[in-house]
Formats: sequence, C-alpha cells, structure tokens
Amino acid sequence: MATRMQHTEHAPTADHSAHGYIGNKDALLTRLRKIEGQVRGVARMVDGDTYCIDVLTQVAATTKALEAVALALLEDHLTHCVAEATAQGGLVAEEKLREASAAIARLVRS
Repeated sequence: MATRMQHTEHAPTADHSAHGYIGNKDALLTRLRKIEGQVRGVARMVDGDTYCIDVLTQVAATTKALEAVALALLEDHLTHCVAEATAQGGLVAEEKLREASAAIARLVRS
C-alpha cells in the first residue's frame, strides 16, 4: 500500500499547498498502516486455510476501518476545502460542492 494518498480526480485548486487532512495526516497514516497489517493478516488467514466465517469477520473489520478513514477524510475535506471554496463563492464553490457530493455518493454506494 502506498504511504502517500494523492487526489487525482480533479485538477488542483489555486491553493493546493495543504489538503484538508494535513492536520490529521500522521493519525491517518497510522490508521492506514494498521489497516495494511489487517489486510496482510486476512491474506495469511486465507493462506492458512482459516475457517470462512473467521476470514469474513476480519474482512468486515478491515472494511469498517477503511470506512472510518474515508469519513475522517470527508470531514476534513468539508471543513477545510469546501468551506474555503464556499467563502470564495462562484464556480470554485460549485465545483467543490459537486466534488463533495460525488464523494459522498461513492461512499454510500460502497
């Protein structure tokens, strides 16, 4: 797993020096490393022929951990990036709101 998360869906805004999650970056990376370990553990379980339900339980726990990271990133995005764009108004605000709405839709569908 990469240790650096990049935003690649849209071109960066004029001020892209600090993403909304910058204040939580260390905590997010710690959580992602833990999740990475969980995924490796699931692979070891499958390799070791662990009972299906036990593997599924670990998959569910890993999924919930990733969802928690996603929600933290979304909250940071809303309180930083979207709030700043809303203060600017106009097309910048509209784009950030569309972007946030699409991100929420992806999370709900997953």
